[in-house]
Amino acid sequence: MSPPEIDAAVHRQLGELVAGMHSLQDSIRRMEEASRRSEDKSEASRAVVHRRLDEVVDRVGKVESSIVTVQEDVTEMKPVTDEVRRWKLMGMGALAVTGVAAMALGVTFSEALKRIGMVLIGKG
Repeated sequence: MSPPEIDAAVHRQLGELVAGMHSLQDSIRRMEEASRRSEDKSEASRAVVHRRLDEVVDRVGKVESSIVTVQEDVTEMKPVTDEVRRWKLMGMGALAVTGVAAMALGVTFSEALKRIGMVLIGKG
């Protein structure tokens, strides 16, 4: 090859190398930009997750305080409920005793009327 042909070949190869380098630089630039966009999206997503987690923590705190309040109310209600149960049992017992007494009185009254009727009819 003659020197001008070598120069042309070298220039062509240098041009190809420069074009390849520009192509690589563009590819690297696009990858950096894609990485930046991905990082921005990830950051936004993490922010949303943290915000939701904070909301859940707040809600759990409110539920815990509500449960404590309910437990205190139930603790206060228990003696009253037990007393009402006792009254109910006493009332049922008194009602049963009254029922038995009324039945005995009814039978006695019925028997007395029967005897009076027999005396009046003359069978007694």
